[in-house]
Amino acid sequence: MEYLEPVVAFILSFELIHIAAGSLVGFVIGLTGVGGGSLMTPILVLGFGIAPSIAVGTDLLYAALTKCSGVFFHHRHKTVDWRIVGLLGAGSIPSSLITVTLLEQIKAAGFNSDRLMMMTLSVMLVLTSIIILIKGRLVSYVSHHHSESAMVILLKAYRAHITVLAGVALGILVTISSVGAGAIGSAILFLLYPRKKPVAIVGTDIAHAVPLTAIAGMGHMHFGSVDYDLLYGLLVGGIPAIYLGSLIGRYIPDHWLRTAIALLLFAMGVKLAL
Repeated sequence: MEYLEPVVAFILSFELIHIAAGSLVGFVIGLTGVGGGSLMTPILVLGFGIAPSIAVGTDLLYAALTKCSGVFFHHRHKTVDWRIVGLLGAGSIPSSLITVTLLEQIKAAGFNSDRLMMMTLSVMLVLTSIIILIKGRLVSYVSHHHSESAMVILLKAYRAHITVLAGVALGILVTISSVGAGAIGSAILFLLYPRKKPVAIVGTDIAHAVPLTAIAGMGHMHFGSVDYDLLYGLLVGGIPAIYLGSLIGRYIPDHWLRTAIALLLFAMGVKLAL
């Protein structure tokens, strides 16, 4: 059993509350398939009393690190459209850098940016909860009416431009709240690219989310809103819990899980707004 001692010592070197937070969120991610950004930040703020700026900055780096393997998997199976990733990144990366700069200037001017983050996070959580509830119907509708819908025809004509603009919006919102690169990003891609298979939408969305969250996270790191002990604890607790949640989630109806998590996100969004 001596070989276990370094592992145990490594785990105990982190705050148990940080590991507990990572385990809780990781388990729910594995259970429901809902992205960590929608869950991690509000749970850190509401459940563990972490300052919004620290929660957002730390969660962005957590998301970038934990999604890297997903990019590799989807690229290997050729389910990433790198052209779309490039279009999204052309909008999101510059807007993220500009947003980080503005947040830094707001902080330097003595204004409290936490309230801005709280309100943005609140809106994004409510919006994400709605998208989770209607996503199945949205995908079904777009799949069956993509050649008939006037809106889709209009979107198709300016699809590349709209994709870049969508990237701009995602860059701003993700940098401020850490929410949006998953559920909202994939919903936008479903609307803009209805002929793509769902797995390709997911792969493309993840491939875009990694550089976006990494750059936004490094921006937050630059002005000191990343808690490294918290980040390491979240990774230690979260990665095994994601695997455990995915195993258990196979035995629970997907509809029940998604409805429950949508209601939870909605409740947390309302709570943050109060």
